[in-house]
Amino acid sequence: MTPPTHREITQPFEVRFTHRVIFTRHALSADNPVLAGVMPGDPPGKPTKVLAFIDSRLLEQSPGLLLQVDRYVQAHAGSLTLAGPTDTVEGGEASKNNPRLLEPVLRAIADAGLCRKSYVLVIGGGAVLDAVGLAAAIAHRGIRLIRLPSTTLAMADSGVGVKNGINAFGKKNYLGTFAPPWAVVNDFGLLDTLSDRDFRCGFVEAVKVALLKDPAFFEYLEAHAEALNKREPSATEHTLARSAELHLQHITTTGDPYEMTAARPLDFGHWAAHELETITNYDLRHGEAVAVGLAIDTLYAAQVGLLDVQTTHRIHRLLRTLGFTLTHPALKDTDRLLKGIESFREHLGGELTITMLQTIGRPVDVHAIDTAQMQIAIEKLRAGEPAA
Repeated sequence: MTPPTHREITQPFEVRFTHRVIFTRHALSADNPVLAGVMPGDPPGKPTKVLAFIDSRLLEQSPGLLLQVDRYVQAHAGSLTLAGPTDTVEGGEASKNNPRLLEPVLRAIADAGLCRKSYVLVIGGGAVLDAVGLAAAIAHRGIRLIRLPSTTLAMADSGVGVKNGINAFGKKNYLGTFAPPWAVVNDFGLLDTLSDRDFRCGFVEAVKVALLKDPAFFEYLEAHAEALNKREPSATEHTLARSAELHLQHITTTGDPYEMTAARPLDFGHWAAHELETITNYDLRHGEAVAVGLAIDTLYAAQVGLLDVQTTHRIHRLLRTLGFTLTHPALKDTDRLLKGIESFREHLGGELTITMLQTIGRPVDVHAIDTAQMQIAIEKLRAGEPAA
């Protein structure tokens, strides 16, 4: 018999995973069982190793966190054991801008003798969650990650996601992985030390996801914008929880958690935001840049007849009421800003796909951008002009 010249074996497969997002207060209080509950021993009944990393900026505001971690693990000694001293990680975007900062995190994981049934606990803002998450994802090809976000931005959006990454070669999140966290514990008590500037940043992601998926939630944000500005707890907690829920539903139910297709609707407004962060050397916070990005894209949508002018005004009014400034000197450099469109296409691969809005709750993917009209939209925003 003549041997075959070609043989192909194809076998689709699926991996089941449960995404856990829990909301609580004072997660590190000894009498709060949530953290211990999401880090079960394997095998059951055997104390499991945990290694903790804390955002340096958070520690500046809450230096007692180091002792709280130690005391929490001691209080749950039957199920948890610290595998090494709690480390600090430089806070803010600096943690993602220097790939060399990964090495001490990976070294600490190696020195602690963590295995794939151990846990890395990271407490901090979104950038620190991203960087430590990347280290946990590549050590032993994946160590269980527990995220404890400390900012509204991370609670509303990034902390819930399945992505980890750092910046490289002047590109946002160029190095990274898709690796779902073992659990996300949103501790509202950690928000108390945030500045007003950082506190409001997470609300822009709530606006974004409401525009995409939930008109009733958008109306809630309009009705409670002043309460959110005043940091009213019930409005804040509902907003962050609903935003996280909508992000989680998208990730787990749309069939594309690892972004294999060209569409990436949760990055509505982000092509410009990522470029603005780079242009300003991250002087603009991510939430502030997304607010400007949403303003640009909704103005553009009005310019080309996708979105009615009244809705555009309504969106901009909400963003301003929440405290966001929708212009910035960096908007003068329109040529450089528009390069963000190509960077976005390259990051996704293949055909350009940018999510725009037809009306609240009704997004649409577009595959071409009229750069002349986009430039007009940017100039209008920079000049503070309303949509035409």
